Amino acid sequence: MALNVKNDETDRLARELSDLTGESITEAITVALRERLERRRAQGRRKARLARLGDDIASLPRLDDRAANEILGYDERGLPA
Repeated sequence: MALNVKNDETDRLARELSDLTGESITEAITVALRERLERRRAQGRRKARLARLGDDIASLPRLDDRAANEILGYDERGLPA
């Protein structure tokens, strides 16, 4: 399947990448697309992992019923008590 690029900047970037890497234009584009896809997939995996971590933390028992200000020692004006 052919890919026909009709954007001057895209053409310039592809050629510059090809020159820098010593790869053919096709190979440079293929590698660049693979790398970007992997970064996006990894981002999705990180988001899912953080969501699971948040769920785990939310399910932990509350060990102290004091408000955060009380624990930290601040009064109602936000000053140290």
